Amino acid sequence: MPIARAVKRAAVRLGAVALTGALLAACGGSTDDTSSDGAGGKVTITVDLFGSFGYKEAGLYAEYEKLHPGVTIKQTDTEDEADYWKSLQTRLAGGGGLADVQGIEVGRIASVTQQQADRFTDLRKYGADALKDQFAPAKWAAATGKGGEVLGLGTDVGPEAMCYRTDLFKQAGLPTDRDELAKKWATWDGYLELGKQYKAKATGKSAWLDSVGSLYSIMIGQEKERYYDASGKLIWEENPALRTAWEHSVEAAKDGLSAKLDQWSPAWNQAFAAGSFATIPCPAWMLGYIKGQAGESGKGKWDVAPLPGGAGNWGGSYLAVPKAAAHKKEAYELIKWLTAPEQQTRLFEKQGNFPSATGAIEKVAGAKDPFFSDAPIGKIFGDAAKAAPVQVLGVHDQNIAQQITNALSEVERKGTSPEKAWSNAKKGVANTIG
Repeated sequence: MPIARAVKRAAVRLGAVALTGALLAACGGSTDDTSSDGAGGKVTITVDLFGSFGYKEAGLYAEYEKLHPGVTIKQTDTEDEADYWKSLQTRLAGGGGLADVQGIEVGRIASVTQQQADRFTDLRKYGADALKDQFAPAKWAAATGKGGEVLGLGTDVGPEAMCYRTDLFKQAGLPTDRDELAKKWATWDGYLELGKQYKAKATGKSAWLDSVGSLYSIMIGQEKERYYDASGKLIWEENPALRTAWEHSVEAAKDGLSAKLDQWSPAWNQAFAAGSFATIPCPAWMLGYIKGQAGESGKGKWDVAPLPGGAGNWGGSYLAVPKAAAHKKEAYELIKWLTAPEQQTRLFEKQGNFPSATGAIEKVAGAKDPFFSDAPIGKIFGDAAKAAPVQVLGVHDQNIAQQITNALSEVERKGTSPEKAWSNAKKGVANTIG
């Protein structure tokens, strides 16, 4: 989930999707309930996340409860990650109302490691340091505190690709072969040029892409440094890579290539089935969302191709245990199991969430997805995950990204000049982070 927007993790409502290759499953949920021990050693573990990580949908909670008699897992989730984070901050400050397990979006993990390490459990206490080799190095390092504290275990990562509607491409006279398209849009200039061709020939009201905010998000996800440099200095205003992403997004808005849909809105959700746009930059976790919104009628109409401009990452999360949690040891055992390679593999099978556990990455390498025209998603996203830069994460990444995409929405939806919108973004950042 991650990152130009406060990512609302997709709640996938579709059943299991058959993938070829040896796969398994996992992802999460959440709860506001307060857990308490019952008689006979029974315990209720509460999990509080944003959106749906898919653990309940994949049957993982039920399986864990079966493997651990006496354990009950309760979950709820907040759809909007920004709302979730705000509520979590309030509860962390007060020390009450916290679940045993809290989800942390990758755009927030630096805040946890740099500013709130004293409010989360150092999982080394329960042996987490032995799990280091199980995770991709960058994923593990991001949740490590200054003193070596292990403050969370990684769930998924967000390697990026491009999802597209083959039926709409065909109607507009564009090629549909994923390898041919990868060559035509090897650069973002090529992608936008193809968009102009689509606009000139497309039938109906279908646009080239869903929103310029998603274009910006995926482009900035290809950069090592985005909002901060490695020393922790804010650089977003001077960062040439960020300005390039901004300018390409503004160009797409001016050329009328966008459907002008706010991501995660009801209208955006309906657009997947309606064919309101032909392409959408998609991190791996987006696949499950597309399936859920497009439904069975969308099967075979979608495909996946490598991303223009090279590999990148958008999204990913962690599971952490607050110091105020009622059942820290039990919570650790649960998140250790949920983030193990076997469960991460099963999660990829169910929803397309790409694993951060190295063992799981190997297992999904040969996966294909029938919904997406048998696209070799294991290879496409696996190659992207290997080539994606290790991103510098800052305390306010998520807040800055939100202000920039808000400003791009003004350009796209209201016709605000890029200069005025950029100025508004600067003011918004200043007001948000001080």
